[in-house]
Amino acid sequence: MSQFVKAVLFDLDGTLIDTAADFVRIIGKMSSENDWQAPPEAEIREQVSAGATAMVQLMLRHNDQLEVSEAELLEFRQQFLDDYEAEICVDSCIFNELEEVLRVLEEKSVPWGIVTNKPRYLAEQLLEKMQLNERCSVLVCPDDVSRSKPDPEPMYAALEKLSIPRGAAESVIYVGDHIRDIEAGKAAGMPTILAAYGYIPPEDQKNLKKWGADYITETPADLNKLLLSSGKFDYL
Repeated sequence: MSQFVKAVLFDLDGTLIDTAADFVRIIGKMSSENDWQAPPEAEIREQVSAGATAMVQLMLRHNDQLEVSEAELLEFRQQFLDDYEAEICVDSCIFNELEEVLRVLEEKSVPWGIVTNKPRYLAEQLLEKMQLNERCSVLVCPDDVSRSKPDPEPMYAALEKLSIPRGAAESVIYVGDHIRDIEAGKAAGMPTILAAYGYIPPEDQKNLKKWGADYITETPADLNKLLLSSGKFDYL
């Protein structure tokens, strides 16, 4: 029996949009400016979902910069964010097959949105550059709530903006590539889908089933197939 769905929510980086190439480029630029060696691309990708500080710390560790003060770390982080904002969408793109998912949802008048831990000023610029800002029905960022994922507050905020009562959370799917995404969705009562193709470190790959997602998709094509399967979900 298929499940009735009123809306689909996505995490942003590593779930709906592949932003890693831009972060790899920026870490490479910062490393070059300091006469350092850039970390391997694969290692940078694994840290994207952990945020700017994690990517900067990776760069510092890779170059044995272990005595950096908190103030210096914050300066590197701010430079990273400034460089990213200046060239926020050079190589970023929607993951393959997910454009079709968005198109089908829109054809069926099913709202889709984003709940992310990315700061709003960056999330809005990215969506505008990718011409998704007018299509996205709801965007919830850390700026909008007092507690970010894995707390369910951002999920509840999305429901409110979509005019969907919390008691109907089981009709809203949440897709993410981090354990905090799954925890937040489950805490809000939403069916959850783990995007295992996202930015997940190797040490976490073997524990994905323990995260408790209702579904695990290994590729964007798998996610496409699951979301558009008439046997699983009913958007009518």
